[in-house]
Amino acid sequence: MSSVTEKFLRYISYDTTSADEAPQLPSTQSQFVLANLLAGELREMGAMDVKVDDQCYVTGVIPSNVNRDVPALGLIAHMDTSPAFSGHEVKPRIVTDYDGGAIDLNPELGLWLRPEEFPELLDYVGKDLIVTDGTTLLGADDKAGVAEIMAAAQFFLTHPEVPHGKICIGFTPDEEVGRGADGFPVEAFGADVAYTVDGGALGELEYENFNAASGRVRIQGKSIHPGSSKGAMKNALLMGMEFQSMLPAFDNPMYTEGYEGFYHLVQMSGNVDKATLDYIIRDHSSEKFAKKKHLFLRAADYLNAKYGSGTVELELKDSYYNMKEKILPHMYLIDRAREAMEELGIEPKVCPIRGGTDGARLSYMGLPCPNLCTGGHNFHGPYEYICIQSMEKVTELLILIGKKFAL
Repeated sequence: MSSVTEKFLRYISYDTTSADEAPQLPSTQSQFVLANLLAGELREMGAMDVKVDDQCYVTGVIPSNVNRDVPALGLIAHMDTSPAFSGHEVKPRIVTDYDGGAIDLNPELGLWLRPEEFPELLDYVGKDLIVTDGTTLLGADDKAGVAEIMAAAQFFLTHPEVPHGKICIGFTPDEEVGRGADGFPVEAFGADVAYTVDGGALGELEYENFNAASGRVRIQGKSIHPGSSKGAMKNALLMGMEFQSMLPAFDNPMYTEGYEGFYHLVQMSGNVDKATLDYIIRDHSSEKFAKKKHLFLRAADYLNAKYGSGTVELELKDSYYNMKEKILPHMYLIDRAREAMEELGIEPKVCPIRGGTDGARLSYMGLPCPNLCTGGHNFHGPYEYICIQSMEKVTELLILIGKKFAL
């Protein structure tokens, strides 16, 4: 079993699910268990200045072994897994020499991983896949990135003859709940530039991401006995549905791709008297992003005018921004990664992220940080899987990029 596979299987055995509404950082104390494990492994490898701070950020340094000034390179991944699906007691299975057919994840639940639904599976015929048992997510997002960085770090620390500049290692908590960069120690980290290793299929290389906001719509209704409510009842649930109906029907994740943005109703709860709708708003274009938020405000204003002031209370909060403008002055990061991919026989796929990474926030905090692939697919659910050969290739990619920073 390869080093990166062994590390990955070990790391996914730890439940590091983050929590949306928790006020503290990290949102779950279980993330410290993996953080301390990683710090211990880095120390055993011989990394320097290894720390786990009180907010669960893991940092360490592989000192430069070249006698010239070269940019200090950061490699960053996140330790938490998404609260969208269980990450407790992950039971992975290795499908060796995949034959291109359907994979029976869980006979009792009737869950299958089928190429008819997930055609990219056919890219992995003859290769080895790690899948779930259908009861949890796998955790490749982003423990694959963690494992690949750790395997690359192990290579450099056990091969001192290979030239490299200063390499700064960083692992973050709470990325999945949008707080992965909240306490990141950018200055102490010591990198001039960095890559997050938090993407999908082998070859993905990303320096554009969504502009993102969250929207919470609170609706105050008026509950009156339905037998005598004519002209008086205000049904908060129906007003919530009316709010949703004012948003463009096709600006919805199920209808969008590429650079197309969306409104996504994540959760709705309530009763006749009160209702709450939670949204995320996304667009790559800053102009379209602003227009989407403006329409959100107009919909709230309309309902307040129709049903009375104070009916709708809107909380709109920006989460992160498209890192493109921060990466453009440092496009050598993209060129260098693309060149390394081509040398390794990986087809580069420069594409926009339909989401965000810690790198987006970090780029605005002064650390230019595009995103590299991990090799995983179908994150945040029971159909998640990753190709072992892809993880091995990503590890080679990180090593080659590290070498190129010493040139």
